[in-house]
Amino acid sequence: MYLGIDAGGTHTDAVIVAKGKILVAVKVPTRHDDLPGTVRDVLAALPPDPDRTRIERVTLGTTLAVNAVVQGRTDPVGLALSAGPGMSPARFGIGDFVQVVDGGLDHRGVEVTPPDMAALKKAAARWRDAGVRAFAVAGKFSPRNPAHEDAMATVLESSCDCVCRGHLVSGQLNFPRRIASVYYNAAVWRLHNAFLDAVEQALGDAGIHAPVRLLKADGGAVPLGASRRRPVESILSGPAAGVMGVMALCDTAGDGLLLDMGGTTTDIALYADGSPVVDRNGMVLGGRRTLVRSLAAVSVGVGGDSLLSVRDGAVLVGPRREGPARAFGGERATLLDALNCLGGDTAGDAAASRQGVADVAREHGMEPSVLARTAARTAVDTVMAAARELLERVNAQPVYTLAALLEDRRVRPARAWLVGGPAALARPLLESALELPVIVPPRADVANAVGAALTLPTAGLEVLADSGRGILRAPALNVERRIDRTYTLDAARAEALRLLREHLAAECYDGAAEAAVEVTEAALFATLDDRGRGGRDIRVCCQLVPGITERIAE
Repeated sequence: MYLGIDAGGTHTDAVIVAKGKILVAVKVPTRHDDLPGTVRDVLAALPPDPDRTRIERVTLGTTLAVNAVVQGRTDPVGLALSAGPGMSPARFGIGDFVQVVDGGLDHRGVEVTPPDMAALKKAAARWRDAGVRAFAVAGKFSPRNPAHEDAMATVLESSCDCVCRGHLVSGQLNFPRRIASVYYNAAVWRLHNAFLDAVEQALGDAGIHAPVRLLKADGGAVPLGASRRRPVESILSGPAAGVMGVMALCDTAGDGLLLDMGGTTTDIALYADGSPVVDRNGMVLGGRRTLVRSLAAVSVGVGGDSLLSVRDGAVLVGPRREGPARAFGGERATLLDALNCLGGDTAGDAAASRQGVADVAREHGMEPSVLARTAARTAVDTVMAAARELLERVNAQPVYTLAALLEDRRVRPARAWLVGGPAALARPLLESALELPVIVPPRADVANAVGAALTLPTAGLEVLADSGRGILRAPALNVERRIDRTYTLDAARAEALRLLREHLAAECYDGAAEAAVEVTEAALFATLDDRGRGGRDIRVCCQLVPGITERIAE
């Protein structure tokens, strides 16, 4: 049996799945000021049967970190940057506590000048006095040689709760994006780890002692130990849960569009040839692109609990949310209340919805029916605009999915899947606007929790080899060893796969021994050193093939 928990903006859902069947599904209100407490609530709502000791694994999806980023509630970060001559990293700094450390490496990882530790020690003292407890270090070309990042972290580690190192967050060579990646990793580190502490305690109190994993932004899941070190990878786990849930609940063959309409937002994603589309450029946080692999998705502030308002005669829907819809005991009319007034399916107390919409309409001299129709049309237009923008962005470059690279190929959705609480109410409107069949699968209201429960573990690894210098590195694992000048691309492929399997075993990935691992990128460039001797610059990327454990047979 698998337990999936999705902590969304409005509700937190939990499902227990076994042998292609949803055995249990529960839903509780999300307490934004106490998300760990909400997890305890949803566990308490689970019935005693089936036997909880039979649960083999628990997978979580959460909006805790992304909400903190969006609302500006992350921790301040002391950010130490080192780039060397020819480039000032200060313009890529984030936040109010940035220190540029003199010193740097060349493009092959050879030290040009040593880092200035005296300046860094003074900065650390200032940060500590200002109450900063999370630090991050990033050096240009650190994946080629982590020595400067390691040295800076050693200076800082006695003054803070955590020091995050850029080369351990990502081994890719893009300094500005690595800065953003490690900054946000540190910014949510305390919040993320405190949440996981509370969840582990709550699961133990509920008699559940199975391995726990967290959903990542790329549609895979990682053990808590790995997630604790790289929390930035799970910031956008919410949209990923919906994508994997539809894969479990529906036949996603061909090209399609996912619309996951929750209480606060609508998450939009794409499938091509039945597999979720991936944003290979890295997810965007706070307007900065990172090196964190994620699904190609966009979120808009339109959900069932989005407030209705009128400003200068224009009907607005969201993005504000101030509690549930009137239909479910709220105090103000929302989009769900407007949908309840359209004459189709209803949810909750439809009479309360009609009264709430009438109150807003009367305040602005409008007919309630006009307000409801206009609000629904406004919401649909907002979702449609976001879907078109996502489709145009994906089709502007080669299309990558979880399964393959689709070259010379455009995504052309032939249908849409709609999940989330208001799905049944919104389906007719969205089907008319999209001019596509819109499918609301069974158990659409808990699709995200189903996706979390059934998502396979995933992990990736990058290996860099410089035969001229005789060095091989796997930055994310902090592995470095000597190689000779005859080292080949085939040898790098084999070593990358071996290192990834060893990492999976060490991190206790369930089923890792039998899981499929594939090489996703392998490149070789000829080089010449200062003496004119030839060498090979090799890069190999591999991954545990992502997907779902099984489909729901309902």
